[in-house]
Amino acid sequence: MQAHDAVAKILKLEGVEYLFCFPANDLIEACAKVDIRPIMTRTERTLINMAHGYSLVSNGNRLGVGCVQGGPGSENAFAGVAHAFADSAPVLMLPGGISQSERSIPTGFESVRHYEGVTKWVAEVNMAGRIPSMMHRAFHLLRSGQPGPVMLEIPSNVMGADVDDDFEYKPPKSAKPAANPNDISAAVEALLAAENPLLHVGQGVLYAEATDELIEFAELLQLPVMTTMAGKSAFPENHPLSIGSSGYKGVKRVAPFLDKSDLVFGLGSGFSTQVMSTNIPPGKVLIQNSISEIDISKEYFIDYPILGDAKLVLRQLIEEVKRQGGGGKDDPDLVHEIKIVKDEWLEEWMPKLTSNEVPINPYRVIWDVMNTVDRTKTMVTHDSGNPRDQMMPFYQSLIPHGYIGWGKSTQLGFGLGLIMGAKLAAPHNLAVNIMGDAAFGMAGMDFETAARERIPILTVMLNNSALGNYKSYMPVSTERYSTPFLTGDYAKVAEGLGGYSERVEDPADIVPAINRALKEMEDEKPALLEIITREEGEFS
Repeated sequence: MQAHDAVAKILKLEGVEYLFCFPANDLIEACAKVDIRPIMTRTERTLINMAHGYSLVSNGNRLGVGCVQGGPGSENAFAGVAHAFADSAPVLMLPGGISQSERSIPTGFESVRHYEGVTKWVAEVNMAGRIPSMMHRAFHLLRSGQPGPVMLEIPSNVMGADVDDDFEYKPPKSAKPAANPNDISAAVEALLAAENPLLHVGQGVLYAEATDELIEFAELLQLPVMTTMAGKSAFPENHPLSIGSSGYKGVKRVAPFLDKSDLVFGLGSGFSTQVMSTNIPPGKVLIQNSISEIDISKEYFIDYPILGDAKLVLRQLIEEVKRQGGGGKDDPDLVHEIKIVKDEWLEEWMPKLTSNEVPINPYRVIWDVMNTVDRTKTMVTHDSGNPRDQMMPFYQSLIPHGYIGWGKSTQLGFGLGLIMGAKLAAPHNLAVNIMGDAAFGMAGMDFETAARERIPILTVMLNNSALGNYKSYMPVSTERYSTPFLTGDYAKVAEGLGGYSERVEDPADIVPAINRALKEMEDEKPALLEIITREEGEFS
């Protein structure tokens, strides 16, 4: 068989269901022949965003795979792979490549050279006979350790070369490490000695599928739980011990507990200090758990490092707490304090969350979406900018991946591809993305992909006809040239692309429009609600 058929055979053995692709690569036809469904997008970035969402919601148990043509396809795909790397998503990319006879001759694009900084591993398949071993290595890295994208570039002359029909291939098993028992013991001693410990939960808990263990651990020691933006939904936010999520926004509800804490325990967390994270005040005892040694002490001096899979580590912690005679007592004062802070914070924001003003306040849209859908069967995601900042603090997630947070890379339009991939990974869940008009301008043509491929997502578009709150950054440009202002009738665009659409201008129409859209989506049709909103400059 030829090399592309060998790759397709291996993907089938690995349980791959979809090949996210655009526009030409021999793997597309080879995968179709073995019943791996090609999903053709409108842009290369979107196909990687879809693979990203698919892998993320599958917790890496099922992997998103993408392919593009060599040269311009690989060039256009860079942003999507960079985003997967920033947010630690295990995505397999299989781009074509120029013939080996044309290597190192300007101006050919060689993925191995240019993708090295945004992949966990990138390599050229330099001989067709190496395909089984290199694919095995790729899947091993995708399933083990720190999640991240892996790329194998297959040159055109290798893609058509012959491979023995009876080649041997065994799918690698995931390797998940537990922690050093001494590290567990020391961390528990520190926890039990602390007066005001706090759990700081990242997306490593989601990938480890450790929500049940996290709940048990938090209840055992009566610990307040905050999540990062990427970790949001790892802990149910209606739980009495939840103090909410915090990132670039949302800090106010978390701050009282973070400020008074004397120990902060990062579980499945990289403890990043970039702009979308909440910094930890100085003077705290720090415990950090991650599956990656690269994360440990990355930004802070860590007193108690714990290297290991969050699920296994949490089980070790629970057993060690019991062995040391700790935990097991309720803390009604803490629960009451959490409730008071939450209630006061919500009371402050209710006028915006329930506002009847026109144009519609975006907080009213978020509130109505949250209180209309069944959050035990729904996945939502935001987009960059104001939709993220307005939505993340207030949307209360109840189930793992009920809210899909992201933000170490903030590319506009990412949420559309992400939610399509998420829907394919969890077809029985409602899938909703909330985006602005600028984000739709970046990625909106791929709404047609959802229509053509019968992926019933609900896109709620907040149209304030502007790059939200950019006037303060460019006052002269705004006054003289109206630079940040946008135009468009996006409901008409969505209708023309094959989906159901409505334009909503009255806040009383938001909930009825959502229900009408959900009804239309029963026929596997995507829906877009273009909601005319005001620019909202206040954030939590």
